Amino acid sequence: YLGNYNQALDFFLKSLAIANEADDWISKSYCLNNIGLIYFESEDYNTALDYFNQSLVLRHNAGDEWGEAGCLDNIGLCYFKTLQLDAAIQCCGQSLQIAKAIRDSKGEGNSLMHLGNINKGKNYYKDALSYYKQSLALRKKIGDKKGEAEVIVLLSELYTDEDKELSDEAFDLLEDALKIGNDIKSNDLLAKIHFAFYKVNKKKDLFDAALFHLETYYKLEKEIHKSVLNQKILNLEISHRVEKSKQEAEIFKLRNVELASLYEEIKIQKTGVESTLAELKSTQAQLIQSEKMASLGELTAGIAHEIQNPLNFVNNFSEVNQEMIDDLQQELKSGNVEEAISISNDIKENEEKINHHGKRADAIVKGMLQHSRASTGKKEATDINALADQYLRLSYQGLRAKDKSFVATMETNFDETIGQINVIPQDIGRVLLNLFNNAFYAVTERSRNAVSQPGLPAGRQISSNADLYKPLVSVSTKKSENSVIITVSDNGSGIPQKILDKIFQPFFTTKPTGEGTGLGLSLSYDIIKAHGGEIKVETKQGEGSGFIIQLPVA
Repeated sequence: YLGNYNQALDFFLKSLAIANEADDWISKSYCLNNIGLIYFESEDYNTALDYFNQSLVLRHNAGDEWGEAGCLDNIGLCYFKTLQLDAAIQCCGQSLQIAKAIRDSKGEGNSLMHLGNINKGKNYYKDALSYYKQSLALRKKIGDKKGEAEVIVLLSELYTDEDKELSDEAFDLLEDALKIGNDIKSNDLLAKIHFAFYKVNKKKDLFDAALFHLETYYKLEKEIHKSVLNQKILNLEISHRVEKSKQEAEIFKLRNVELASLYEEIKIQKTGVESTLAELKSTQAQLIQSEKMASLGELTAGIAHEIQNPLNFVNNFSEVNQEMIDDLQQELKSGNVEEAISISNDIKENEEKINHHGKRADAIVKGMLQHSRASTGKKEATDINALADQYLRLSYQGLRAKDKSFVATMETNFDETIGQINVIPQDIGRVLLNLFNNAFYAVTERSRNAVSQPGLPAGRQISSNADLYKPLVSVSTKKSENSVIITVSDNGSGIPQKILDKIFQPFFTTKPTGEGTGLGLSLSYDIIKAHGGEIKVETKQGEGSGFIIQLPVA
């Protein structure tokens, strides 16, 4: 709904893989249809057609007539977009017949409208007019206000393009559409209506009126564009904050190095040792705080869209309920009690969805606040599996927020017998987030460097890194006799043996300037030690690395 098709496609493909493994035909057909819609919106109609056909086979074999009708309608639209008009008419016609048989009025109205569009494309004016009028009557009957206005716009365009003597009727219809657009406050619909008014007035040589509607159309388009632009600006601001946090961390790091050098000089001279040491400790504390803020910034970038998604559902269902309440009041005034009860049940279902998505947004915010707040130092009973799973996905989303072209596989293998263990969740969360960030950084760097395939003749290159290397980050948990073991692994390039002994030292980093403070693993080491645990690393050059955390159960 936000137009972020790359992210949407990524999630639907993962969902499809899970559905295939579970042999769940409902989920498979749903994912296939939505993947087809993404490609359709991206104007890749041939790929969209392939996914719609796969979904159609599943729906048909399962006897899901409602889903089958929807797939046929989508296939018909793909044929229409690729100018295969006879095939488009056949598919949309089949969809129409099924919708009629199962009394799916909304689906029937959609198929009729699409048949009108296709017949208009074939210059069959009378057939197009008939389909549009049937669709309009049906949408009025079921109270689909927005759909009614959309068909009216198509009708007015048909009258105008064919130069028929139906201008007055077009004016009357568009007046009805304009009232609907104003009532439901839909800028995109109002823009279409005003542009249709402009074309009709221009055809009638009513140039003042035509100019008014054209100016109104451009104003509405500007508002729509402004909303999209504001969303992009918000995303840029979030990215800017993350970058600023990293820059501040680097500045503190450089300052700390300078102070350390000054401390050694004063120590040799045996003067001013105490004051310099105090200043050094203060700066190190600031640097540690900066590291935490940089981590929070990356986390924020990764889940910003996750907060927007449930809020979008809340807003949409709230708007729908406003319309349905108006319908409910109208039915009550008309004495249609059964219809009123039906509408009230729909309103109740929507309210449940609003509540569900509201709680989802609340959970996301609470998780972020728990990460950002200062540690209480008190251990709490914590589900370590849930904690690891949450931070794995948030770390991946943080990377994807910065580089949408990057895709990696995530694997989890949790020991469900662990239950809850006593740890400080904020601190362990920071450790896990740091390890996951490092793992994704490692596979990203290896993915960028994978440019030629081993074994190919010299000088021969291939076109895609994805054909050479599949990034993978995994996390597993296991309960032993007196401890819980958490393993975070990646298939990156591994850690060179010559620096293996330095990775837990403060300020040591292999990342370029501005991309790391050198404190992540040092802080992680201290946190695990404070919990009475151990952290170690296993690595193999060219194959990857694994960090192993051992925490006591007691």
